[in-house]
Amino acid sequence: MPIKVKLYGDLREKASKHNSNAGAPSTLNLEDNEIKFVFDILKKFNIEETEISHIFVNHKYSEPRKEVKDGDRVGLFPKNMGLIFVEIIQNNSNLDSKY
Repeated sequence: MPIKVKLYGDLREKASKHNSNAGAPSTLNLEDNEIKFVFDILKKFNIEETEISHIFVNHKYSEPRKEVKDGDRVGLFPKNMGLIFVEIIQNNSNLDSKY
């Protein structure tokens, strides 16, 4: 099963030679045994870390050193599409027992 990569905004241009899909975002299915980390995906598409504002792997905020494997979904957002991201962690141990 390939790694699904979504490139948003200006990063779509980096995928143009790999994908003729003109949608937004560009979606690519990578089947490459050399890809072990998000950084390898950036390298494959000639994307500098400084061009990235946010990285998500399987809907979780991540970093370029995050390990990826077959079946993972990676979303890459450029600097000019900086997002406000808040992760809400629910901790059931803090809930009042009467609710």
